[in-house]
Amino acid sequence: MDSKEALVVFEGAKIRRTWHDKQWYFSVVDVVEALTDSPTPRQYWGKIKDREFKPLELSPIWVQLKLLSSDGKKYETDCANTESMFRIIQSIPSKKAEPFKRWLAKVGYERIQEIENPELAQDRAKEYYELKGYPQDWTEKRLREIAIRQELTDEWSERGVDEKRGYAILTNEISKATFGKSIKEHRKIKSLDPMNKNQDLRDHMTDLELIFTMLGEKSTTEITKSRESKGYDECFDSSKEGGKIAGNARKELEKKTGRKVVSSENFLSITGKKQTKKLK
Repeated sequence: MDSKEALVVFEGAKIRRTWHDKQWYFSVVDVVEALTDSPTPRQYWGKIKDREFKPLELSPIWVQLKLLSSDGKKYETDCANTESMFRIIQSIPSKKAEPFKRWLAKVGYERIQEIENPELAQDRAKEYYELKGYPQDWTEKRLREIAIRQELTDEWSERGVDEKRGYAILTNEISKATFGKSIKEHRKIKSLDPMNKNQDLRDHMTDLELIFTMLGEKSTTEITKSRESKGYDECFDSSKEGGKIAGNARKELEKKTGRKVVSSENFLSITGKKQTKKLK
């Protein structure tokens, strides 16, 4: 899940969620805070948990999953799927309970719809960027980039690359070969907050940066397929080669135009922070 999918909003309240066991799991503390406006939602949930559920349940209706915290780190957090969350809500006296149930049913079901019909996911992503104020032509490139990225990660998954650690390292290698910059360095040039994991670098790329990102990842996919790369080490080599193809093209363009492709331009002005330059 990317950052946009991992955070949803109910009446202004941000609720963290994660895709686990083929369904959405929502942060119970976030839901409690949204329904009660309690200044101490963890304590509120602790009392409900001890009073309503622990004495009766042989096994809890919630599970502990790692969710991103405000300090940029992930911690074990009580989470519940849609069905269990309905049971928890019943124990919380709140006027918001009924509208929240309807909202929860909707956002919990959307992912199932997207699996059955992938075009829905693309439509929702397009709507997200348009509501944010991104230009239409940029949005089309971003959606295409998302599709190419998904194709690459599908290949890595089938070839035995560990998602939690391997994807990030391989992606960074493609970035270094493509742009001559690590992802961390690229984010710094864009003035993105190093502690804010919700600021997706690709959401702040220029058209050219997106195009070369696509070239590097698509090249990596094709090389991975043609070599039948297996495991992390072989996919690592294919990633460097794929990024190198995009990197050579970038260098050639920079030579012809006299301008660097990597830019400090960003979309921070429409995503809640001050913008350094205005994207064209």
